[in-house]
Amino acid sequence: MDRLKRYLVGQFATEAATLFAVAISIIFLLQCLRVVDVGSVRGQGLVTLGAQVLLALPSASMAFIHVCIGIGLARALRTMQSTRELHILHVSGKLGTLARAIAVYAAAGAVLLLFVAHVADPAASRENSTIRSRIAADLVGRSLVPNRFAEVTSGVTVTVGGRRAGGEITAFFADDRREATRRTYIAESATITSDDIGYVLQLSNGVVQYRTEEGKFSEIAFDRYDLAFERLTGEADTGERTAQTSLDIVAEANAEGWTDTRLRRLADRTLEGLRVLSICLFVFALAGFPSGRRREPRLPVEIIVLGAAFFERVLATYAPGDGWLAPLTGFVALTGVSLVILVFRVKPFARPRREARSKAPA
Repeated sequence: MDRLKRYLVGQFATEAATLFAVAISIIFLLQCLRVVDVGSVRGQGLVTLGAQVLLALPSASMAFIHVCIGIGLARALRTMQSTRELHILHVSGKLGTLARAIAVYAAAGAVLLLFVAHVADPAASRENSTIRSRIAADLVGRSLVPNRFAEVTSGVTVTVGGRRAGGEITAFFADDRREATRRTYIAESATITSDDIGYVLQLSNGVVQYRTEEGKFSEIAFDRYDLAFERLTGEADTGERTAQTSLDIVAEANAEGWTDTRLRRLADRTLEGLRVLSICLFVFALAGFPSGRRREPRLPVEIIVLGAAFFERVLATYAPGDGWLAPLTGFVALTGVSLVILVFRVKPFARPRREARSKAPA
């Protein structure tokens, strides 16, 4: 990489890193407020709360990393436009160097986002879910005092008849009033244990009773029922406890066969990296060419990039069809629009230069 290309990539990366630092700081503070607010009533230490905050950042950052990369590129090109550096690059025939620098910048951003989507985010989500499961187990364990009703969280009341060695509980009772359908768990005995995806209460010889708002009642008897601790503490089970990295998915697919679900999951994660390429191509087509205007456009370039990202996301979300290629609709559409703009923008700069006529001697 020559000096000019390094300079251009450095300008783009500096703008993107500055914007990302501001955005991730806001997300970090919001996550701290949320986790501390929940953890303040659960008696958790700062180390546990800090780990939860940090592990939640990869998932939260994936929504705006490609936007930061696109806006960073747009702001750098706008600065080069105002300082006439962009004009000098085009006049000196360095359009190819500018395009290659943007390609290197976009490729680096895509690799970063692919790593986060395929490896970092699933691993962090799985570890974060494990921590939440331990917190729930600790909270419920401290609430299980024999012959005394205790409120685990707002709307959930539990009591037990007694506790024995090895985590065994007798006469388990839990009443969950948080949803429209009220659930009551009654069991002769229960055991606190853990499995591959977290901590659970193994209820034995009991019933689960359901009562709707209309007063309808139903009851299901069981010999054994595994009740996740998160179900009692209000933690939603979003499937993160079984989150797999893409390497795990590929290894499992090679052993058991490829399915649409596995292909769709890999396609969704790969799309995160492709978004970087499409948004950078769009910004290059939009702001990579000099203009003679002295005034800034009425619509800021940041708003245009945000609109393009929103357009791509809407198409990817509401694309027709259920196949694994459906999420790529937004990427294909934004790339197509960018290429059309780029063709019309490149055409005036592709005219052959006229050779200067030498003056005849007097």
